[in-house]
Amino acid sequence: MGIADLEELRSIVNSTINDSNQHLKKDINQALHEHPETAYEEKFAHDTITKFLEDRGFVVKRSTHGLATSFEAEIGSSGRLVVICAEYDALPQIGHACGHNLIATSSIATFLGAAAALKQSGAFGRLRLLGTPAEEGGGGKAKLIDAGAFGDVSAAIMAHPMPQNQLSDESNNWSGLAAMKMIASHKFRTEFRGKTAHAANEPWNGVNALDAAVAAYSSIGLLRQQIKPDERIHSVIEVGGTVPNVIPDYTRMNWNVRSPTIAGADKLLSRVKANIQAAAAATGCELNYITAPTYSNMIANKSLCSIYVDEMSLIGEKVLLWREKPITASTDMGNVSQTVPSFHGAFGIPAAPDIALHNPGFAAAASTDEAHEACIKCAKGMAMLAIRVLLDDELAVDARGDFEHNQGW
Repeated sequence: MGIADLEELRSIVNSTINDSNQHLKKDINQALHEHPETAYEEKFAHDTITKFLEDRGFVVKRSTHGLATSFEAEIGSSGRLVVICAEYDALPQIGHACGHNLIATSSIATFLGAAAALKQSGAFGRLRLLGTPAEEGGGGKAKLIDAGAFGDVSAAIMAHPMPQNQLSDESNNWSGLAAMKMIASHKFRTEFRGKTAHAANEPWNGVNALDAAVAAYSSIGLLRQQIKPDERIHSVIEVGGTVPNVIPDYTRMNWNVRSPTIAGADKLLSRVKANIQAAAAATGCELNYITAPTYSNMIANKSLCSIYVDEMSLIGEKVLLWREKPITASTDMGNVSQTVPSFHGAFGIPAAPDIALHNPGFAAAASTDEAHEACIKCAKGMAMLAIRVLLDDELAVDARGDFEHNQGW
């Protein structure tokens, strides 16, 4: 594949995405932002995206891999396979405060551009746009991995929006980050069961499940003093009782336990559980765990990241290749990166200095014209990354080698 061939394919990618830009903005980006849906409830997003693709002639499989709100659209019948992951779930109460409306838009644009270029090239290769629900705590990609959605994949790619000010420093104004390293996270709920009683008339006959939750929460607060700076423990009490004069016989807590690696997260989890079990024992409550898919730490593939940076530079975007310190957040794309060679980049969008992810202000930032244009630029780089994995044997081998020999960041 020569330089002239690549230039022709870039032209096709850019023109295809540009031609679809306004429809992507109105029919996908704005529509999803105005209809936020939480994990596994993304019915509007599922139907909106699949219709958008079907209207453009793509054959779409709905409700794939046992998940009602997952979907697949694929072109090609032989050769290497690149999967483009689309996220579209939102957060409870604060909507698209993680910008998944932009993720869906950039991934769909990537698929449109890469599909047009692959068709023009006449080469072997397969492209799949995979709808991945429930990234926000539901572990959709972990379930898709178990269902076989990432079998025989040469590369899986996607990108995430971030506040622009978190990407730049005093000397450089980076528009994006290629190697978006993220940490591992155990996610689970705890249920404490006690015995109800009248809180004034016979408190001695009660077993207070709220006391168990409070004791667990407090002891974990003390544990935080003794953990490493890059580790995190979070918890909320989801169910705490009803009225003050009835001793609660049931409480439920939701937990995240994070560490830079899955091995570190496992060790921290054992310490956290010791405190939770002590709270149950101290109050006489029964304890039950409700587990959710664990999010593995993200491994950034060096070869894929390098090509993305090169492609973005050709459209005038200055993307940072990597930085040593990981982002202390987690994603189920980490699980994918432990399964196949993966790219999970970041693109910056304008936001106030005090605005970060999972903040209502970021939801507002994710709806702006500037944010949309940033995700479209990112899509052009990802589309060419996908094409080069499909058509460049050396790149495909290098990316697989980075993955198999753990030569990532």
